Amino acid sequence: METYGIENLGILNPKAVYRNLTPAQLTEAALRRGEGSLSNTGALVVTTGKYTGRSPNDKFIVDTDGIHNDIAWGKVNRPISREKFNALWEKAAAYMQGREVFIFDGYAGADKTYTQKFRIINELASQNMFIHQLLIRPTAEELANYGEPDYTLLCAPGFKCIPELDGVNSEAAIIIDYEAHKILIAGSRYAGEIKKSVFSTMNYIMTKKNVLPMHCSANMDPETHETAVFFGLSGTGKTTLSADASRKLIGDDEHGWSPDGVFNFEGGCYAKCINLKAENEPEIYNAIRFGSLVENVVMDPETREFDFDDGSLTENTRVGYPVDYISNSQIPGKGGIPKVVIFLTADAFGVLPPISRLSKNAAMYHFVTGFTSKLAGTERGVTEPQPTFSTLFGEPFMPMDPSVYAEMLGEKLEKYGTKVYLVNTGWAGGSASMGAKRMKLAYTRAMVTAALNDNFTGEWKHHDIFNVEYPTACPNVPDEMLDARGMWADKAAYDEQANKLATMFAENFAKKYPNMPAEITEAGPKAK
Repeated sequence: METYGIENLGILNPKAVYRNLTPAQLTEAALRRGEGSLSNTGALVVTTGKYTGRSPNDKFIVDTDGIHNDIAWGKVNRPISREKFNALWEKAAAYMQGREVFIFDGYAGADKTYTQKFRIINELASQNMFIHQLLIRPTAEELANYGEPDYTLLCAPGFKCIPELDGVNSEAAIIIDYEAHKILIAGSRYAGEIKKSVFSTMNYIMTKKNVLPMHCSANMDPETHETAVFFGLSGTGKTTLSADASRKLIGDDEHGWSPDGVFNFEGGCYAKCINLKAENEPEIYNAIRFGSLVENVVMDPETREFDFDDGSLTENTRVGYPVDYISNSQIPGKGGIPKVVIFLTADAFGVLPPISRLSKNAAMYHFVTGFTSKLAGTERGVTEPQPTFSTLFGEPFMPMDPSVYAEMLGEKLEKYGTKVYLVNTGWAGGSASMGAKRMKLAYTRAMVTAALNDNFTGEWKHHDIFNVEYPTACPNVPDEMLDARGMWADKAAYDEQANKLATMFAENFAKKYPNMPAEITEAGPKAK
């Protein structure tokens, strides 16, 4: 039996070893092993048990001399010793003995100058199919000449850690050893842990290669190759706004910005399914077919039809599929130097301008701040909007100090003259808790189009509280919809709410980034 060298990782006497099976073969294996079932569209459907999302408290980085000074240690990046990691790896490898082992050898990074080879070793066939579709798949020739991987990831969800013995926080653990080039995922069946562990790894090593890693979507003009990137936390419209039928989709989540342009880290997409409707998100809806892995979506056991509105298992229902399931995808996932960067926020306070342009320093301020807000009522006792600040629009996946990434962004904006806009896809004319409505998607799309084409028709005004400039006219958008304060019937109430949010910005920035250069700090909102 060909073992592909897994005995060197401590995995001895496996029952069988499979390498780079096709989605059809992996689907058959998953069904044979009782891991899931088929939907009426042919997608493989699984449930992930108690872990239906990422487990941030269970994520660790091996603390070694070689990387210690590079890492922003704290609540996000927790240290664990090499001894504890090696002991856990040995236990997980021993757990894999006598079992079927599924290997996927693939790539992260569509630009071959920066491509990294990842070997993913799975206990579950369904998870192996997921990462087969999410990473970049090698051709037969590339696989034959694959050689040794740059990084090896072992995912054994059936292996449960013992916190008091293993030095971790629960039965689950997600650990990256940057020096040994090894990643261990134990105790969780949630496939997103695999994807984001690869992302977290790329977010460290790309900075060493003068590539800015970004938690963003990206698209480009099919003829001019002018490229745009969209940053935004969940619910801000990152996937929706980048899925523009008139442009090619480079990718929906993870990218690098090199001296040659933007490139996708992945070869697939991992989309939310909650409340999914064909008329609103046709590309995602139609991607749920054979070769896709669906997690935690409730399905009728008889008809095998999905109920996308049912969040009883989790609101974080997901589907993973290859990017070429999207009709206007750009293969390979490469674009030019970004002409425009767009930061998306869903402001439930209803006070940020619907679109504003940012100076370089303001762009760096909002990049490290990563603001959006949650609605009142999402948690018991919450009666007004709650701000969310996630550094770099992806704090859980960024191992280095935010200033490293911010400085890289600032250098690139200055070098290439890239324009940056802050787009509020949230509420207008009042806060969400006051019963105001969200900005119409058609208006937001028109603003984004104007930003991409540098086609604003009016003058720009300075917003004294948020310290940004906003346009007075935009094609296909009523003028009154561009003035955040003007849309409020009660101007004093607007001023109060805007000052309140500006104060939250300032307090968050002072607490999290006390050593940020003064010119960046000064570019942020100013409560009056």
